[in-house]
Amino acid sequence: MDYATPQKYIVGGVTITGLRFLDAQTLVNLFGVDEGETIMVPGDAISKGIKKLWKQGLFSDINVVVVNVVGDTAFFNIDLVERPRVSNIAYTGVKKSEQESLKEKMTLRVGDQLTEYLLSNASNTIKKFYGEKGYRNVSIALDQANDTVIANGVRVTFNVDRKKKVKISEINIDGNVAISDGKLRRKMKKTHRKDWNIFKSAKFVAASYEDDKENIITYYNEKGYRDAKIVSDSIYNVNEKRIGINIKVYEGPKYYFRNISWVGNTKYPAEFLSAVLKMKKGDVYDKTLLEKRLSTDENSVSTLYMDDGYLFFNIEPTEVRVENDSIDLEMRIYEGKQATINNVIIVGNTKTNEHVIRREVWTKPGELFSKSDIMRTNRELAQLGHFDPEKMNVIPMPNQADGTVDLKYILEEKPNDQLEVSGGWGANMFVGTIGIRFTNFSARRIFEKGAWRPVPSGDSQSLSLRAQTNGSYYKAYSLSFVEPWLGGKRPTSLSVSLYHTVQNNSSYLYQSSSQYMKVSGVSVGIGRRLKKPDNYFTLQNELNFQNYNLSNWNGFLFNDGNANIISLKTTFGRNSVDQPIYPRRGSNFSISVQATPPYSLFNNKDYTDKTMPGSERYKFIEYHKWSFRSQYYSQLAGDLVLATNMQFGYLGYYNRDLGYSPFEGFDLGGDGMSGYNLYGKETVGLRGYENGSLTPYNLEKGIRVGNIFNKFSAEIRYPLVLSPSSTIYALTFIEGGNAWYNFTDFSPFTIKRSAGIGLRLFLPMLGQLGIDWGYGFDEVKNSPSAGGSHFHFVIGMPF
Repeated sequence: MDYATPQKYIVGGVTITGLRFLDAQTLVNLFGVDEGETIMVPGDAISKGIKKLWKQGLFSDINVVVVNVVGDTAFFNIDLVERPRVSNIAYTGVKKSEQESLKEKMTLRVGDQLTEYLLSNASNTIKKFYGEKGYRNVSIALDQANDTVIANGVRVTFNVDRKKKVKISEINIDGNVAISDGKLRRKMKKTHRKDWNIFKSAKFVAASYEDDKENIITYYNEKGYRDAKIVSDSIYNVNEKRIGINIKVYEGPKYYFRNISWVGNTKYPAEFLSAVLKMKKGDVYDKTLLEKRLSTDENSVSTLYMDDGYLFFNIEPTEVRVENDSIDLEMRIYEGKQATINNVIIVGNTKTNEHVIRREVWTKPGELFSKSDIMRTNRELAQLGHFDPEKMNVIPMPNQADGTVDLKYILEEKPNDQLEVSGGWGANMFVGTIGIRFTNFSARRIFEKGAWRPVPSGDSQSLSLRAQTNGSYYKAYSLSFVEPWLGGKRPTSLSVSLYHTVQNNSSYLYQSSSQYMKVSGVSVGIGRRLKKPDNYFTLQNELNFQNYNLSNWNGFLFNDGNANIISLKTTFGRNSVDQPIYPRRGSNFSISVQATPPYSLFNNKDYTDKTMPGSERYKFIEYHKWSFRSQYYSQLAGDLVLATNMQFGYLGYYNRDLGYSPFEGFDLGGDGMSGYNLYGKETVGLRGYENGSLTPYNLEKGIRVGNIFNKFSAEIRYPLVLSPSSTIYALTFIEGGNAWYNFTDFSPFTIKRSAGIGLRLFLPMLGQLGIDWGYGFDEVKNSPSAGGSHFHFVIGMPF
């Protein structure tokens, strides 16, 4: 062929040689020179065909030749040399524990054709992997060896030298006048210089460094410095293990809001929208706060519209005038049409029946779209405890053509039945406990074939069985059942519980005795969700009966006979906590009154008679008991949460001559667990003090009893693990409280104070476990060892 004088030929055919693994006809088609086509040889058709093949990256050599010419017809052959394929990938200098994580990130796989691009990309992946761990100077040597077993195979080995981990020695910031170096460095969440704080990592991660530079600018914007920017930054070596960072910023002037106008609003007047925005003339120009007030806050302008069906609502804040240090904003609103919910789709419920979920859904087909109703639905589904709140999601699928939207709730079931097998030490004895709680029980499926796996489930009913004993001295049995939607139509709950305890006054575990106290009880409760003042409120009524049977029992108000308690308890509460396991926001408060009939006012007994037997005096116990409890959760930053708690209780009497009830008083101090229930009293924990040590001792009665108490606490919590299999969080706390015998002695601010740290672990099968260390600061009268340093163990979910 003469390149100086190309000639026209008709293509008689194209063949391919040199292939081992690829399909020849596919490559002929890709080459693009078809049989019967007239081309110039040499010419563009052949050149373009070679380029198409070369772009595939599959070949190390391509050679096109004319193998025969018959008249004006030419026959062509493409001789290809395939790139070798990766038969094995190995690493040296990489820990075994790191290899699996590294393999997941690698794009190079066994069977891939080996190209320079893939090798380069793999090396960069390794460098990035170690760079995130603080190894900035990683070097990689690549070995390639022909595989003697697999044809055209290459064994690739990455020889990794991590070198020394590089940490940040210093961060220098220049150009800042309005905001100090220290404040700017604190806004760099993951890029820190080496200092005394051993919990603060000083490793350098390039991706985190870029994010932290954005954090600096965001902070400037929040302070009104709209034009702030990073002019330049550089990284320099201090030594082989330390680097320094120089950052130069331009702050610019500080800006303020001046005039804020609204355009496009027909639903709400401008004055009302300005009130919702809560930003006025003279306020610092804060872009972050502006975005929150317009879009992300629960009471933002967008939420206002979206709660009324305006799913397609959009608002664009536009700077229409910038003059000196003042900015005029025009809020350009597109309201769109109101959207109606078409379908509500639920996926992911593999165990819980769909009707259980749908009765907690506040977004119904045919209703207007509401952002608040979606948030409320997520909250109610999280409160069920059957789904992982960290994985819950809702996807709106709008159809703007007909003004409708489908809502898809995505759920992930988590195990939440609980098995308790534990032992504890209390009152100088060992107490063993075994119990089981099914939180998603289904009574209607008891006789259904195949439902016992291990028990019928899916209807969100709760069934709990529990037994405690230390041998013959103490035994306790309880059973409870809760139906959250009685009848399935309304959120009216039914709860039933039965319990029986026996305490023998024996010196040894293996002995029984004629001296005993037996307590039996049953309670039935009806609760319902209220619509006013809002739909977070609940009202619970509970009827209780208890019988105390004493035989030759010493150390109590009477030794032989029976005491009975018939009481009605009413609890009015409000619970807006977002989820039960690790709440981040919301509140939970309740006020309750429990009262018995005032028998002493109409039974004509003379309670001034000191000779009246105790069994006659206390045959029917009477009292009225008032309790108040509240919790508030505030999200400080990310998952860092402040939890505050306040409790108050008062046990009153009807007849001064009869006095306080021997039952239902308050026992304050310690971990809040008595180990077992001796008789009716409410155990209230206060960390940093011994169990029951803050309960006043009554010399006249010869017993410890508190008839009034208060308690205040505050915790800062931070999660270490949030997953369906376990939730772990650390906390630090301060708290205080006290108990009194008489209301006349009550002094709400005379409290015993403490502080400490703790850890909580929630496992679906075991419930919540925890340990706290607390230090009580105040001395307790007649009990010098009550305060000071104490460890406390926590089992179960406290209020």
